[in-house]
Amino acid sequence: MKEISLKIIFVALIIAGVLSACAPKEPIQTPRILTENNTTYSIQDSILINTRDGSKIHAIVVRNANITKPSPAVLFHTIYARQTDLAKAKMAVHRGYAGIVSYTRGKGLSPNKVTPYLHEPTDTYDVIDWISKQDWSNQKVGMYGGSYVGFVQWASLKHKVHSALKTIVPSVSVAPGIAEPMENGVHQNFHYPWHHYVSNNKYLDTTLYFNGKRWRDLNMKWYEKGAAYNAMDSLDGLPNPQFRERLLHPTYDSYWQNMMPYKNEFSHINIPILTTTGYYDGGQTGALHYLNEHTKYNKSAEHYLVIGPYTHFGAQQQPSTKIMGYEIDPVAQIDITNLIFEWFDYILKGEAKPVLLKDKINYQIMGTNTWGHASSLETISNDTLKYYLSNKRSNIAFESTYDSGNNGINKHYTLDNKSFVADEYLEQKIDFSDRSNLTWNSSGWTNIIGETLTIGQGFSFISEAFTEDFELNGSFHGELKVSINKKDFDATVLLFEQTPEGKFFALTLPYVGRSSFVRNPEKRELLVPNVKTSIPFNKARMTSKKISKGSRLVVVINVIKEPFTEINYGTGKDVGSETIDDAKDPLIIKWHSDSYIKIPVKNNSFQ
Repeated sequence: MKEISLKIIFVALIIAGVLSACAPKEPIQTPRILTENNTTYSIQDSILINTRDGSKIHAIVVRNANITKPSPAVLFHTIYARQTDLAKAKMAVHRGYAGIVSYTRGKGLSPNKVTPYLHEPTDTYDVIDWISKQDWSNQKVGMYGGSYVGFVQWASLKHKVHSALKTIVPSVSVAPGIAEPMENGVHQNFHYPWHHYVSNNKYLDTTLYFNGKRWRDLNMKWYEKGAAYNAMDSLDGLPNPQFRERLLHPTYDSYWQNMMPYKNEFSHINIPILTTTGYYDGGQTGALHYLNEHTKYNKSAEHYLVIGPYTHFGAQQQPSTKIMGYEIDPVAQIDITNLIFEWFDYILKGEAKPVLLKDKINYQIMGTNTWGHASSLETISNDTLKYYLSNKRSNIAFESTYDSGNNGINKHYTLDNKSFVADEYLEQKIDFSDRSNLTWNSSGWTNIIGETLTIGQGFSFISEAFTEDFELNGSFHGELKVSINKKDFDATVLLFEQTPEGKFFALTLPYVGRSSFVRNPEKRELLVPNVKTSIPFNKARMTSKKISKGSRLVVVINVIKEPFTEINYGTGKDVGSETIDDAKDPLIIKWHSDSYIKIPVKNNSFQ
């Protein structure tokens, strides 16, 4: 009986194989040939790739028609479908690769519903698998791209690494649930129109998305009315279901965890990776989240980082020579795209490693026209400055763009590096029901180098002048010791260098965080009213700069209340559902003087 059963199974397998081979398959578009600038391209721009669940992904494949042997491929998988994407695939061909651009499910020619994020782990993997099975592929694939395109590279690695995928180069990567649409638990309004941008049609709704007046008016209307954050689309008059769906998941729960590698899932990622980001990149938080998790769960991770004075777009391509009033050092003006393809040549073709990558962490030290190199983020500094946020006034005055009744002239409080009195504090009162001031109440800036300092209703603290030059390298962090009359609040912390000339140099973008999420983003932990609590902040962006002799450090702290960020009224209810009716009592916060900030430094010889 056993022998008969085995024969039956064998025959069944043969029949299944024959039926599979005979089953109708999606026809592959016949290549068209195009000659431009002495290059003959083989172009297939209407390919539909079947996914494991029967959906279809639109892909563009461009190859050099004169190359007949299998070659490595470079994949750019994106939600930003554009009619001009053929040029991106051609660029890879110019570099000696087969160039593939594929789109998120529902974009381009895909007949499915546009679905950002949710299916990228399997869909991107299936695209890589399809590439590996083509007769023109040598089973070596590299991926690159920034922001959402950085995220999909990590998503493709969630369950396992495809054998053909040899490397990824994620730039300024989105980390959904960690660094987008909220950062440390705080939602920021500029994400709201993004859903319309990518989901309203098969390509991009540029007309609606780039209507800046519409979105600014919406933010101001929401702020003035004090409506619930989750009612934003009702105010706008245009449904935004994806925005509402994501607000249903304020913690880092399974909804977000299923989109990208989570904890131990990083341990199986053994391919070499190059990450690029910038000190002034909103996506740095996501990029460094992946780096930190990868190196935490895989101790042998081959993960390189290139970071400099770049914005979100500058860290993906060719940075501008001047950003937000700051002229970056000549050595930092590198071509990121060229670096990426040098990396591909190194991994996919066995050529030399890019010269810039002298170690795992490669960071540009602003003000020195040099690059620093270290084996890990922990080793880019060798000392720490610790300052307490004193309630003692400094004798140093500064001009503020927020008029506090002193004709715009204020005095800092002191950053004390020696002592504190724990029961002393500065008291701040925020009336969330008062919408008469429609300016940015929280701390912010528009230029990296400024003559004045914006503190809103917050406080600024200043150090003594330094007697020697040194490098500030890494991410500032610390603890805010506070007591409040409510159950929650959102805070912002900024770090500046005040130069000997009196100018304020913003060292990186502001830290923002929701107090109830900073300890554990997966579980909200409300504060106990009127009880002193320690609030750690340890996810600020990293930076690197030479701090000159005669300079001082300035720290600004504040509570977030503005038209461009979700407002936390402190009731302990879901913040997205709170309204101005929840602002019956002002927030009263005591910033205790044993609050401190730690500054990572190198070559610290002045103490």
